[in-house]
Amino acid sequence: MRRRLVISYLLLMVLVLLALETPLAATLASRETDRVRADRLADATRFASLAGPALRGGVPGPLDGELGAYDELYGIGAAVVDRDRHTVAASTSWDPGAGTESALDTALAGQQFSGPESVWPWVDGPVVVAVPINDGGEVLGAVVTATPVDKVRRTVTAWWLVLAAIGLIAVLACVSTAFGLAGWVLRPVTELDAVTHEIAEGDRSARVRPRLGPPELRRLAASFNNMADVVSDVMDRQRAFVAHASHQLRNPLTALRLRVEELGPSLHDPDGRAEHRLALEETDRLAMVLDALLTLARAEREENQRVTVDAAAVAASRVAAWQPLARHRSVSLRLVTPDAPAYARTVPTAIDQALDALIDNAVKFSGAGGEVTVTVGPADGGIALEVRDTGPGMTASQLDQATERFWRAPEVQNIDGAGLGLTIVAVLVDASDGRLTMRQGEPRGLVAGLWFPGPDDVPGADAVESVEPVGLDVG
Repeated sequence: MRRRLVISYLLLMVLVLLALETPLAATLASRETDRVRADRLADATRFASLAGPALRGGVPGPLDGELGAYDELYGIGAAVVDRDRHTVAASTSWDPGAGTESALDTALAGQQFSGPESVWPWVDGPVVVAVPINDGGEVLGAVVTATPVDKVRRTVTAWWLVLAAIGLIAVLACVSTAFGLAGWVLRPVTELDAVTHEIAEGDRSARVRPRLGPPELRRLAASFNNMADVVSDVMDRQRAFVAHASHQLRNPLTALRLRVEELGPSLHDPDGRAEHRLALEETDRLAMVLDALLTLARAEREENQRVTVDAAAVAASRVAAWQPLARHRSVSLRLVTPDAPAYARTVPTAIDQALDALIDNAVKFSGAGGEVTVTVGPADGGIALEVRDTGPGMTASQLDQATERFWRAPEVQNIDGAGLGLTIVAVLVDASDGRLTMRQGEPRGLVAGLWFPGPDDVPGADAVESVEPVGLDVG
C-alpha cells in the first residue's frame, strides 16, 4: 500500500512539473530565438541602408568590405540580392540554403522575414533573416543573413537542463516526503495488520499503539483495542463458565451416583435392577462428558507457550499406558518409532492428550482381533505421528464432521464416549501450529495423522520436556 501511495503522489508531482515546466521551456527557447532574430534584423536593416546606393549605381562600393568584416567577426553569412535575385555582394561563408528562398520571396514583396519561430535543441537549420531594400517605396532588392544555431541551441539546452535538474530535485524531494507521509499514515494500518495476525495465532494480549498516525486512524486503533478487550473478556468468561460449571457439577453428580448405587441392594424386581444399571451407566456417561468439557476448556485456554518434546518417547509412554486396555479387548497395539529422538515443538501435553484420544478411539472401535499401529517419524521439516486401526472407519461426510463438538456417528451412539475427543485434539494441534488429518484406511479402518513443527535448533537434554522412561514389549 505504501508503494501505491508513493506512486500516486509521484504521478501527481510529475504532472504538476510537466504542466509548469513545459510552457516555461518553450518560453525560454522562444525568448532566446527572439533575441537572436532581433539582433539579425537590426544588422540586416543597417546593411539595407548601405546597399541602396550600390543597387542604384551598380557598384558595390564599401558593401563587400562590410559583409566580409561582419562574417569574419560574427561568423554569420550575409548577402545582398537585387530584385531579379542576382547576388550583388556576399560574405565568404554565405551559403544560400532551402530556407532562403521563402525569405527572399517575403523580402522582395516588401516585408521583413525571420525564422524559425523558436530554436529547439534538435533543430539544425540556421536562423534566416531577410530585409527589403527600399528606395522611395520601390523595392530594389533584399539583404539576407543566415545565423548558425549552435550557440542558440546550446543556450536553450542549458536552460532545459537546469529545468530538468530542478524538476529532478523536486521529484526526489516529493519521493522522500511521500515515503515519510505514507509511512506516517500507514504505520497504524501496518501495526493493526500485525496485531490482527498475532491475535489470530493465539496471542490475545496483543494490542495496537493508539498514538500513531492521523487522528482517524488513532480512533480506529483505539476502537480495535476496545473490541479486542471485549472479545477476549467474553472468551475468558465463556471458558471460565464451562470450566466452573463442569467442576461444580461433579460434586452433585458424584453424590447422585452414590445415592443411586446405594439403591441397588433394595431393588428385588429384575426390571428395576436393569433400570438401576442403566441409571449408573448414564451417570458414568455424564461424568465422562464433564471431564471432556474440563479438558477442552483447559486446552482452549492454553496460551502460545511452546515446549520441545521427544515425540517418540511420548508415543512410547502412551502406548505403554494403553496396553492393558488393548489386551483386555483383544486388540494388538504396536508402536513404530525411529532410532533417533523425534523432537517437536508444541504446547504443553499436546502430543500426550492427542495420542490418548486417538488411541482410545482406535482401540474402542477396532474390536476383538483388531490391530492399532502408532507410527512416529520426521516429515516436512517437523514430526508426523499416525494412528492406524482396522475398525469400521468413517465415510467421507463423517470425516468432515468428526471434529465437531459432541458429534458421534449414528452407528456408535451406544458406545461410551462424549464426542469431544477429536475436538480436543483439533484444538491442541491448532494451538501448536500443527495439522490434524483423517482418512479412510486400506482396506478398512481409519488413519489419523498428526504433524507438529520441529524446533529451530536441535535442543540439548535440559531443554526437552522430560518423559518417564517406559519399558514395554510391543509387537
